[in-house]
Amino acid sequence: MTKSNPGNFLEDFRQGQIIAHATPKTITEGDVALNIALTGSRYALFSADSFAQNCGLPGAPVDPLLVFHTVFGKTVPDISLNAVANLGYAEGRFLAPVYAGDTLNAVSEVLGVKQNSNGKTGVVTVRTTGFNQDEIPVLSYVRWVMVNKRDASAEVTDAPPKTPASSVLVPDLVLPQGIDFSQYDFALAGSRYGLQDYEIGEKIDHVDGMTVEEAEHQLATRLYQNTAKVHFDALAQKESRFGKRLIYGGVTISIARALAFNGLANAQLMIAINGGRHVNPLFAGDTLYAWSEVLAKEDLGDIGALRLRLVAVKNKPATDFPFKNEAGEYDPNVVLDFDYWAAIPKR
Repeated sequence: MTKSNPGNFLEDFRQGQIIAHATPKTITEGDVALNIALTGSRYALFSADSFAQNCGLPGAPVDPLLVFHTVFGKTVPDISLNAVANLGYAEGRFLAPVYAGDTLNAVSEVLGVKQNSNGKTGVVTVRTTGFNQDEIPVLSYVRWVMVNKRDASAEVTDAPPKTPASSVLVPDLVLPQGIDFSQYDFALAGSRYGLQDYEIGEKIDHVDGMTVEEAEHQLATRLYQNTAKVHFDALAQKESRFGKRLIYGGVTISIARALAFNGLANAQLMIAINGGRHVNPLFAGDTLYAWSEVLAKEDLGDIGALRLRLVAVKNKPATDFPFKNEAGEYDPNVVLDFDYWAAIPKR
């Protein structure tokens, strides 16, 4: 017996299991400022109370990705402390805005468990819901993660999950209550482009690059209270496949999204995550570039929405939009393939 938590292994999960995760976290203005310092994000809606108030909100909401990473971090000790890799996300919906001073907690339901053919690992699929202090859901998403077994001889009853939806349907998109872009200030937002200016199939090179430093990615992951060993324990990772610490995929997402400001400054409010894959590892010292493709456009009434594919590329500019070859294999420099919906004003 030990009083410390070794984390769950594959044989500890059961389909239908409900896990209430520890350590609620109050999001402070300091968290918001530090997140901007670590990612370089410049989206006006999350940077200025006055801008957000001009858009009908009581003040600047917390960046949805900071909400996502915070809720995700709650789940790590129970879901992925013994993970080999986080494989993907789907069905992500931001259900209510979060403001500084709100407290977040998380609950997960195990949707499926399936052992891999090697008998040493398997895939666990969960749906996680984040709640605020009033027990109002603010975020829900599905993720699947490859987890080690504690005992290779342990029996695991396969219970594959239902295949996640390929995208969040337009009627299921949720806009923050009160949001109004009728007085939207394009000059202060940093771009003159609205919904009408983007075309389906259009690709945008976000031009700028950002080198990810060791101390910065460690600090960002601690900010989210993510305890995954692969991001922190350099001694243990010497014996791993890569021989060094991996950068948390959420850091990759947030930096790539910050880079996307240059070309998509007005598509600043992420409202859903259709899917995401970390297709290659990222390490300290790597430089990230990013490009986006417009997958769909929707008119939500007074506000529009763009479905966007965000691709992050390491150590290679995105000028020629590196992605997949004819065989469907990812370019080795691609580290992230992320599909999401973002609200955008009309002109």
